[in-house]
Amino acid sequence: MFATTHFTSTIDDELKGANVPARPTSIQTRRAGVELGEHLSTWRKLQGLTAQQVAERAGITRQTLARLERGELSVGMDVFLNVTRALGQLDRVVASMDPYDTPVGRARADEALPQRVRR
Repeated sequence: MFATTHFTSTIDDELKGANVPARPTSIQTRRAGVELGEHLSTWRKLQGLTAQQVAERAGITRQTLARLERGELSVGMDVFLNVTRALGQLDRVVASMDPYDTPVGRARADEALPQRVRR
C-alpha cells in the first residue's frame, strides 16, 4: 500500500495567499478601489459618523472598514454593500449599475436576453 499524504487548507490560508497564485490587477481597478474607498470615507465624514459607528452598523470590524476605505481590493462585496447600506447609499450603488439606464441598455431593452452568452 502507498502512503497517502493529506494536504489540509483552511479558507483563511487560501485568502492569505497560501497555495493560491496571485492574480494580476489592472491599474484602473486599483485606482477605482482607492477612489471608492475615498468616497465611502467622505460619505461617512459628511454624516458625522465615526469609523466605529459605521463598522458596527455594517457588522464588521473597524479594521475591515479601514481596509475598505483605503481601497484594498481583497475586501468582499458583502462588506462593501453592508457599508454602503450603513451609509444610506446602497440604493444609489445598485441603481448606478442598472444596465437599462444606459444608451445601450435602452436601445436593446425590447430584445430578449440570452440565458448565456457563448463564443
